[in-house]
Amino acid sequence: MLVIGIDTSGKTASCALCTEDAVLAENSFVTRLTHSQVILPMVKDMLKNAGKTLSDIDGFAAVSGPGSYTGLRIGISAVKGICFALDKKCAGISALESLAYNFSGTDCLVCSVMHARQDLVYTAFFRTDVFGNVQRLTEDKIITEEELTAQLLGFGKTEKVICAGDYSEKMTALADCKNVLRAAPKLNAPLASSLCYAAMKKGFSSPDCLNAEYMQITKAEKDLEEKNGK
Repeated sequence: MLVIGIDTSGKTASCALCTEDAVLAENSFVTRLTHSQVILPMVKDMLKNAGKTLSDIDGFAAVSGPGSYTGLRIGISAVKGICFALDKKCAGISALESLAYNFSGTDCLVCSVMHARQDLVYTAFFRTDVFGNVQRLTEDKIITEEELTAQLLGFGKTEKVICAGDYSEKMTALADCKNVLRAAPKLNAPLASSLCYAAMKKGFSSPDCLNAEYMQITKAEKDLEEKNGK
């Protein structure tokens, strides 16, 4: 199976081309440009260098959330547009689960964590093993730094916890526990290859089923609530 993964959920833009057994190509970088300016040219160059075309692809994957509202919409729109045009299937994967797949093939407890706003974070816990399995232990949720710190310290009493994501440095500092560790730089950021393997595990469906999952209301909705005095 040949899969393309596109991750535009945060500051990092990432795309990858994978089979079940190999990462054929991957490109990832932090950019100040809008993801809509860079992601499709990245995919085009990746396919050209790999000697493949969009028609060769069996399935597409995008991050469905949480993350940047605009970033999520860009990645999802790109994947849905391609899939509708070429009659292909796709999958939407949690950004937090995709991060956990960075550790597939290792035996560890992973806390995926991303900054939401103020003192709130998006987070979920996963367990990975040497056979490539990634087991979800908690659902994606939005909680306070204080609540996550308590959870990290609870797990840290008995085993090591690896924090990964854009808020991992802050959370490991808050936990201040020898068993709560920050992921190495190359595993701390989103990887589209991890997105591909999470999608292969989940399975693919119609692009009609791919939608953003924001986990909190958008700025426009917040502004409307403030305007209406809610």
